[in-house]
Amino acid sequence: MSGFVEKPEPIQVPGLVHLHTGKVRELYRNEAGDLVMVASDRMSAYDWVLPTEIPDKGRVLTQLSLWWFDQLADLAPNHVLSTELPDGAPADWEGRALVCKSLRMVPVECVARGYLTGSGLAEYEETRTVCGLALPEGLIDGSELPAPIFTPATKAEVGEHDENVSYEEVARQVGADTAAALRQATLAVYARARDIARDRGVILADTKFEFGFAGGSGEDLVLADEVLTPDSSRFWPADQWQPGRAQPSYDKQFVRDWLTSPESGWDRGSEQPPPALPQQVVDATRAKYVEAYERLTGLSWS
Repeated sequence: MSGFVEKPEPIQVPGLVHLHTGKVRELYRNEAGDLVMVASDRMSAYDWVLPTEIPDKGRVLTQLSLWWFDQLADLAPNHVLSTELPDGAPADWEGRALVCKSLRMVPVECVARGYLTGSGLAEYEETRTVCGLALPEGLIDGSELPAPIFTPATKAEVGEHDENVSYEEVARQVGADTAAALRQATLAVYARARDIARDRGVILADTKFEFGFAGGSGEDLVLADEVLTPDSSRFWPADQWQPGRAQPSYDKQFVRDWLTSPESGWDRGSEQPPPALPQQVVDATRAKYVEAYERLTGLSWS
């Protein structure tokens, strides 16, 4: 069992219909039929949404996504229509709410990997493949791959694991043309982002994207959800990269490390929800998210 420690009650806003509570985001529909996405400060780890929030996390994710959408505009259109607050929305939605196109989403997590780690490493150690793609012998945790690879996964419900699948399986599920477009767009966007991050001393080890269609299947793919944030990507400081070990990262690693430490008293294998985070873990995690924003964008967080 996993999911929310305590699922929050959505805020009711006149003129907006609440559609869904995700791990991090609340989703609404406005009277024009557009979607309103609100990023919360919730933190998830090990398939649980934790009882402790990270201040400013929702704004960092939203503002970083917007910055990346601008960098990628010539490669892929995105779903953002407006950053203005809907009428009647609470003031604390400022900076973390987006009005977006309603898309026909493709039910595939589009993962690009330039380095071997995480679930890709686990599969490689067993089969020397990732999502059916053969890789060279001798790779270790943190190795740079000969070329970036497209390693899709099926989307899971809250509390369930996404499952890595082969490209052929994606083609069976969504059609050959859409699968080819997903692979091309994913790798093109990854390559652009990798180069931008590298110029700022950051390694983009892997990332995941979500795409949808604004119209029929013949339309261009549209980038949706969040993009190239510490929640959807592995960012490593380039000057500390050292294959053969777990890399320092700009993400929720402080949270994962504390939850699995004796100090937390939590058994990850049990069905008991995780405990509240101590203040020092909250502060360190917030600092990492802000540092990722500042390093990547070159802008000061305020």
